[in-house]
This record gives sequence, C-alpha cells and structure tokens, in this order.
Amino acid sequence: MKLLSGLLAIVLFGIVAIATISGFLLYQVLHPVRTPATFDLNVMMGHPVAFSFPTPKGGQREGWFFPGLRGAPTVVVCHGYLSQRADVLTLVSALQDQQFNVFVFDFSGHGTTQGLSTLGYQERGELEAAISALATRDDVDSKHFAVWGTDMGGYAALEVATTDRRVTSFIVDDPYADPRDMVQYLVKPSGLTVIPLVSKFCDFGFRMINYQYRDDPPVTGQLGKTAGDPKLFMLADDRPALGDATLKLFTHSPDPKQLVRNRSAYAVMSDEDRKNYENQVVSFFLLNIPPTTRPVK
Repeated sequence: MKLLSGLLAIVLFGIVAIATISGFLLYQVLHPVRTPATFDLNVMMGHPVAFSFPTPKGGQREGWFFPGLRGAPTVVVCHGYLSQRADVLTLVSALQDQQFNVFVFDFSGHGTTQGLSTLGYQERGELEAAISALATRDDVDSKHFAVWGTDMGGYAALEVATTDRRVTSFIVDDPYADPRDMVQYLVKPSGLTVIPLVSKFCDFGFRMINYQYRDDPPVTGQLGKTAGDPKLFMLADDRPALGDATLKLFTHSPDPKQLVRNRSAYAVMSDEDRKNYENQVVSFFLLNIPPTTRPVK
C-alpha cells in the first residue's frame, strides 16, 4: 500500500507539473506581449480617419479608414499574430495609391487592443463586424469588399469569405484551417512539447477557454462556398508548418485560385522583397476587384 501510495503521489505530481507547464505555455500564446504604436492621424500620409465599429462582445473598436476613389470597393487589411495595424501600413499605402478604400484595425490582444487572443475564433467576428459597419458608409461600395490577411488574419479572412457574400475576392498568406493547429505551431518552438502530454494539455486548455466554439469545424470544409471568388494563397518557405497548411487549403479551394511561394514571411521581409510582395497583392486586386466608381447610398 505504501508503494502504491507513493506511485500515485508521483503520478499526481507529474500530472500537476505537466498541467502547470502547459498552462504557462498557453498563457503566453493567448496573452501576446503588446507594443502599441501610436500615430497622429493629422500628419499621416493618405489622410486616414478614425472609424469605429461595434464588436461582437460589446464595446467599440477603432480602426483607420484610408479613403480612395469614392464608391470604390474597400480592402480590409488583417494583420497577423504578434503584429498590429501599424505593421501593415506600407501595404495599406500601396493599395490606397491605386484608389482603393482601405481599412485596418487591431485584433483583440494586439496593438492598442487589450484582451485575450483566440487565434481566429473571435477575430473572425471582429472582421465581420468591421465589414458590416463599413458597408453603412456612403462613400464605399457596400456590396464589394476584398480582404488580405496573414496567419491569424488569414484564418479570419477565410472564415468570413465563406459566409459573407460581400467579400468577393481575398488574399491569404500562411493561413491555417483551425486555431487549434496554430496553438501547436506556437508552442512547439518552446521545446517543452517533448514532455509527454504537454501538447495535449495545451490543446485541451485552449478548447476549454474557447468552449463556445467547440462545434466549429475547420474552415477547409467550407471553402466550396468561395467558388467563383478570385483568391490568392501565399506561403513562406521559412514557416514550413504554416506553408503545409496553406497548401492543403489551396488544394481544397475551388477555382479561380492562385498560389504564390515567397522566401520569407511578410513580417520579416527585406524592403525589396516587401515591395515586390505588395506589388503582387495590388496587381491581384486591381485585376479582380478594380476600384471603379459604383453608385453609393
């Protein structure tokens, strides 16, 4: 009995230790360090204006609206994990220079927005809310939107593109099919996932935190709804796990579709590579959702 009691104590201690390690890893993933960038809109190029929209969980979220041609479509630019709206301003400028209306905002837990990141679950609702609010403006085409998103923003873009018919073209860079996959991608570099059950405990904790989304299937099965919508998938060689996920999503997507491979992720590209990348993005949208004037309300 003493031996069994000792073994039981060791097992319980091991489980508690693994749960603690897993909880620490998951906390770091869902509470990314924020370094908010502040800008004075009065001196920013492109003459942006603050535009707020209601979020699904209540409250208001402020974004920046960069005006283009009156009545033209709007491109919503969705930053990725560990990023913020300030990090994608060169892409915003490249799109606005071609007369697109452009909108950018911070997802929960990033940039100027506090809170918990859910790696795409609640972020897709925030994107949907932004589009619905933008559609009420009298200076945009309320029926035609485009979305660009990378990793977490790419997942949100895919989810919204499958349900919102106002999104008629989109570009996703290193997206994934399920936020649970992103959890595993993010905890693996810690090296702690070699400990038995750590990966499973992280997945379990993430599912419990996001219990309301427990029945949500991977976006892969919904991609058929984007048939007829021009779509571009981009993947980076320096993020092989996400690259594999992107390739699978591309394979399951209906036409018309394109696939582009880049040497590195957008966030760490050199100035020259980033300029070429942004030219690809702008060219794709110019071809498929040109900023022509349409009747407005």
